[in-house]
Amino acid sequence: MAFGLLRRRRLKQAAAGAAGLTLPLPPGAGAFGCTVLDPVDQPLGGAEVTITALTTHQVAARGTTDPYGTFVAVLPPGRYSMLTVAEGLEPHRETLDIVGDSSPTPQYIRLQPARQLPLPPAGGWLFDPPHTAIRFIAKHVGMAHVHGRFERFDGSIQIAPDMTGSRVQVRIDASSINTGNTTRDNHLRSADFLDVERYPYIDFTSTRFVYRGGSKWNLLGTLSMHGVSRSVSLDTTYLGTVNGGYGEELRCAALATTELHREDYTLNWRSMLARGIAVVGPTVQLELDVQAMYRTPDTPTPPE
Repeated sequence: MAFGLLRRRRLKQAAAGAAGLTLPLPPGAGAFGCTVLDPVDQPLGGAEVTITALTTHQVAARGTTDPYGTFVAVLPPGRYSMLTVAEGLEPHRETLDIVGDSSPTPQYIRLQPARQLPLPPAGGWLFDPPHTAIRFIAKHVGMAHVHGRFERFDGSIQIAPDMTGSRVQVRIDASSINTGNTTRDNHLRSADFLDVERYPYIDFTSTRFVYRGGSKWNLLGTLSMHGVSRSVSLDTTYLGTVNGGYGEELRCAALATTELHREDYTLNWRSMLARGIAVVGPTVQLELDVQAMYRTPDTPTPPE
């Protein structure tokens, strides 16, 4: 009873706050306001809201809800599509009709738990290299981003009956780095960077999966590179399972991303700058776009 009263009081406060907002509306402009709620009717801060004009398909407003779940936007009159998303919850989409010289009429948007895709069957899975990519993005110091990938790698997944106990292992041939520039790639292979003669492989071994809701997981593990091992967490989106490919194999897919700090692996970019060497920046975005094929329940997991 007490919790119900407290919840209703918070919702009234959130609605009063949204209704009480005064916006400096330009002549002829309209406005939209909402309070986003989670599945137990609590205001949801940090939800992403995108409003797109239906006539031009251009984004007219984009932002996140405040700690009280409130989002407000000033818009020209017209029809819009609004998309509201939050991690682990089903996206909400609706059409808005904005009228000129109108104040926002607060409304509630309740997001529901995201549908969880069926998990892969327990057993051994092997990466399918032609349908898998290991990519990275790094900012070149003072210039544009550098996009690259590793061409040679092996990977395997051992799916446990309890998904949290599953394991992933990946071995990357460091010398297979490719950024589309031979001079730069040779430099990246040198002792200034990956030093592939001394450290020919980049290895990742997972420790556990952590479920975040919907199709989202955290994949925790250890990344070993340049003679150094560090704990990392990969933001992972499970994309489902399907029968496909040339042999109609059972396949699963996932997309995992993380940010690496180069100095964690003793790749000292500051000392290279001091020596006048043009390098990429201190952080690298790593992305694993994986498609794996089911083999047998006892397929060996360590890539050879």
